Amino acid sequence: MRNTAKITTAVLAAGALTLGLSACGADSSDTDGPLIVAASPVPHAEILNFVKDNLAKKEGLDLQVKEFTDYVTPNTATQDGSVGANYFQNKPYLDDFNKKNGTDIVPVVTVHLEPLGLYSHKVKKADDLKSGATVAIPNDTVNEARALKLLAANGLITLKAGVGNEATPSDITKNPKNLKFKELEAAQTPRSLDDVDAAVVNGNYAIESDLKPSKDALVLESPKNNPYGNFLAVKKGNEDDPRVKKLAKLLTSPEVKKFIQDQYAGSVLASF
Repeated sequence: MRNTAKITTAVLAAGALTLGLSACGADSSDTDGPLIVAASPVPHAEILNFVKDNLAKKEGLDLQVKEFTDYVTPNTATQDGSVGANYFQNKPYLDDFNKKNGTDIVPVVTVHLEPLGLYSHKVKKADDLKSGATVAIPNDTVNEARALKLLAANGLITLKAGVGNEATPSDITKNPKNLKFKELEAAQTPRSLDDVDAAVVNGNYAIESDLKPSKDALVLESPKNNPYGNFLAVKKGNEDDPRVKKLAKLLTSPEVKKFIQDQYAGSVLASF
């Protein structure tokens, strides 16, 4: 069953929260003021804080980072102007969010990829999953489809031909291990590892949970032709904000590429 009610509630709650941010925060439309960027804690906020601490001052950029642990509030806050930009998502997710919520947020520059991975506390290889094993997958539209595509790419299931970014377990045509799927909020998937046989976990949540995608994943997304790079995004019309342009330049600098390589050792991959 899709998580429509939960997502709607989250959007309403996020709207209330961002109204509060608007009331007490800086005016993000003031191009002479600080640029406030909403971000997931890892790796997005870490990358932004590296820019803030090491690169921003030289470029005359006053950068402020606000951390959020969900995938809804950063977009609602960007849309209503509580923040000037966000950095946490990929294009298929943003397209789906804009369509469902009537928002007009657009990407500015792609910075990195967090490979999606399958993890387990119970088996060492994906092939060792037993018949009837339970696999936790994210329940938001795009990440659920992405998880199913990862499993299909590694021969655990077969999906209906031509299925896109709205694939669900009902689109599985072959399931030789008779896998059962537990749909959870993306942030909950790493916490479910003691209760399920395996879980597909987004890269940022894996890192936050002390999982090392490059070493711990049973199977891992390939970066080749991958559409799920994470980018800096703004409300449409704000792409030419000089603060946004400065941040886009810094986020794709050699210094940031080196930071990503040194800090994440292959668990996060620079996209530039």
